[in-house]
Parts: sequence; structure tokens; C-alpha cells
Amino acid sequence: MEGIPVRRTNASAQTSRWSALAVLCAGQLMVILDGTIVNVALPSIQRDLGFSPSDLAWVVNAYLVPFGGLLLLSGRLGDLIGRKRVFIAGLSIFTTASLLCGVSQDPAMLLAARFVQGIGGAVTSAVTLGMVVTLFPQPKERAKAIGVYSFVQSAGGSMGLLAGGALTQTISWHWIFFVNVPIGIVAALSAGRVLASEHGVRFGKGTDVVGALLVTSALMLSVYTIVETTNYGWTSAHTLSFGAAALALLLAFVARQAKATHPLLPLRLFRSRNVSGAMGIQALMVAGMFSFQFLCVLYLQKVLGFDEIHTGLGIFPVSVAIGALSLGLSPKLIARFGPRAVLLPGLSLITAGLAALGRVPAGGSYVVDVLPALLPLGIGFGLAMPSLATLAMSAATPQDSGIASGMFNTMQQIGSAFGLAVLSTLATSHTEALLGEGASTASALTGGYQLAFGIGSGLVAVALLLAATLLRSPATAQRSAAEEKPVAESAAR
Repeated sequence: MEGIPVRRTNASAQTSRWSALAVLCAGQLMVILDGTIVNVALPSIQRDLGFSPSDLAWVVNAYLVPFGGLLLLSGRLGDLIGRKRVFIAGLSIFTTASLLCGVSQDPAMLLAARFVQGIGGAVTSAVTLGMVVTLFPQPKERAKAIGVYSFVQSAGGSMGLLAGGALTQTISWHWIFFVNVPIGIVAALSAGRVLASEHGVRFGKGTDVVGALLVTSALMLSVYTIVETTNYGWTSAHTLSFGAAALALLLAFVARQAKATHPLLPLRLFRSRNVSGAMGIQALMVAGMFSFQFLCVLYLQKVLGFDEIHTGLGIFPVSVAIGALSLGLSPKLIARFGPRAVLLPGLSLITAGLAALGRVPAGGSYVVDVLPALLPLGIGFGLAMPSLATLAMSAATPQDSGIASGMFNTMQQIGSAFGLAVLSTLATSHTEALLGEGASTASALTGGYQLAFGIGSGLVAVALLLAATLLRSPATAQRSAAEEKPVAESAAR
């Protein structure tokens, strides 16, 4: 079966598929962990390497810019030359860059290594979801596999906080990078053994090089513009000029894709309301959730006085809830009722959880004020993430699964960068205003976090509204697709 990246044996094709899934998720988990494990170690990195406060943010941004910019191109490369090749290449780049990050002795070396690490992370992540959906063509098995993938995607960030705190406090910040090396080596060797080679659709078939340059430039410039708003502001000449340039490049890319014989991103993927809707909802949900992933950590540390390890433990119930839903109940519910029906209560719970965090007091208690909000967040995300992944990949053919996977991850990165920039800026501004009015430090910080949590809740509420009005049930979507198929085939002829 073309497009299913697993070596079939007479012994057990079923075991081979799940072994391949384990390898794919191990590589993805390593990349996801790195997205949050670094945040906990930033103060130690600053003290050790002498970063200035303004430059310290680039320990994160140097990774985010290439990661967000290269996901789409990397996904298409997987379709062209084979997803196995791209996955192993990404793991190799990421692992090597992790070693260089760990041995860095000055800011310049660390930032350069982080940039290369972002490239490796993008190349690895872009093709993973596409390989998962082609490995499991049957709906029930696919729902289970996407549940496992979604658990890795969503819970990995919370696990990174715990791992980062433990490694930084017990050994040193260098080990948050060194730990990737053995994992990356084992994952790459295992991928070479359990994933079957693919030929892809070949470069010679009218590869859209200009489109690749346009979209990569547009996405990298977009991420750079968003992350730099914390320094320049949203209405500054810097932000407006770079944002306009990114938009112009993106529009040029879309125009080219509409005319290209062999487009990098086939626009027909977005004819499905479920696919295009899932992409937008994903960005909004992740943007809102970043108020939890980033600012809840700050509330625990700066207001409640938690250290790194206790902060990771405090967030860990979210990972437990996500795991319980993603790995157990969600796949069964999606197979039984469809992804839309599971997505709606998931988004509702996330909205309620963020709204509850928006009421945490300055003299709050973790058990009374924080934990009751974290549980609906974990349950909601465990329901929503597999549902969105299923919807986003619903119209992808085996030949397009790489680009669809890359697009889904791109929307996640754009959403997270936007959410972090907007919510952290608003929280900081409101905190400074409260301090100017004479509020205590704890009260001012809490007020800023409350505002950000409330706005995050509002973003997810918008995502919920879109999901309720835009998405359709599987039966309706399939009937519509069947009606559109003859038209599409006629146009292709």
C-alpha cells in the first residue's frame, strides 16, 4: 500500500504499525519537551552565560523562528522525497544541535545552536502526523493513534516543565539539552529499522521552488514580527512594516499556489470546511492555552513562591488528565460520535478552566484556587486536540499528508507565538499600571495574570463559536464531499 510508511512482515503487520507509532511519538516528544524545558532553565542560563535581559528572550525565539517558518516546507519535502528520509534527517539535525547547545559556553554559540535545533525540530515535526494517519487507515485504529499523538503534543509541554526543573536544580541547565542526545540517536536508529522507505512524488514533477521560498520567508518573518512585539509594541513602525512585508509574501504565495501546475500547498485541501475550520480553531485554541502554559507557571513561582520542581509538579495534573482522555476515552468517543461532537465539550471545558484561572487571588491556594481550574483544562485539551487533528487531516490523501501535517503544526506554532506575545504583553502592561496605582507586587502581578487568563478564555470561546457554526458532522461532510467529487474530477480533466 503506497503511502503507508511501515515495513510489513509476515509476523505481524499490526505490531509493526504500533512500533512505528512509538518511534514517531518518541521523536515528536523530544521536540515538544524542548519547547518548554528551556523556559524553566532561563534564569540559570542567564547567570551562567551572561545574557542581557533583552537578549535572553532569543534563547526561545532563536528556536521559534525557524521552527514556525519551516514546518510547511518540511511537510512538503516529506511528500516529495519520502517522509522517512525527512523524519530521520530532522532527528539527526535536532540531536546534533542539542549536543552543541549543551556544550555552549557563550551566548552566540547557544543562539546559533538553538537556531539549528529549530530547523531540526521543524523537519521532524512536520511529517509526523502525516505518517501517523497513513499508518492507520481504519477509523477506529486511526482514532487511537491520533489520541497517542495528541497526548504527546499536548502533555509533552507540561512534562517539559517538570523535567526542566528537575534537571536544572539537581544537575545543571546543560543537561536539558544533553538528555536529547541518547533519545535522538535511539529514535533515529529505530526509525531506520521500523519505517519503510518511500519514493515520494519526486522533485522532477514541477517542484514549486519559488512557492517554497515565498512561504518560508513569509512564515519566518511572521513569527519574528510576533515575537519582537514584546520589544517594539504592536503599533510600532518596526511591527507594522515587518508585518506588512510578511503579509505581502503570504499573499504572493497564495496567488502562486492558485496558478501553479504542481503547487507546494494544494489549495483544494481548504475546500473542506472541516479542514480549514480546524486549522483556524487550532490557532485560536493554542493562543488561548498559552495563557495557561506560560502565565500559570509565573503565577505559581512569583505569587505562590513555588520553585522549579514544585511548579512542574503543580502543572503535572494537566498532563495526567490529557493522557487519560487522549489515550483512553477520546478515541472511543471520536469513533462513536465523530470529532465535531467531541471537540465542542472539549473547547467548553478549556474556556471554563481559563475563566476560573482568571479569578485566582494574590493570596491564593494551589489546592483551592489553581487545581480546580487545571482539571477542566486537562480534560478539555484531551478531548479537543485529537478531534482537531482528525478534522485537520480528514481531506489529506497519502500524497498530501506531509503538507497537511506541516500546515496543522504551523497553525499551532503561529497560535502559540501570537498567544505568548499578546497575553504576556497585556499582562505586563496591566501589572505596571497597577504598580503605578500603588498596588503590592503580588496583587499587581496577579491582576496582570487575571487579565491574560480572561483574554485567553475569550480566544477559546471564539474557537468554540467557530466550531459550533463552521464545522459539520462526519455524515454531512462525507455527503458534501461526494457531491463535490465529480466536479473536482471534471476540473482535473
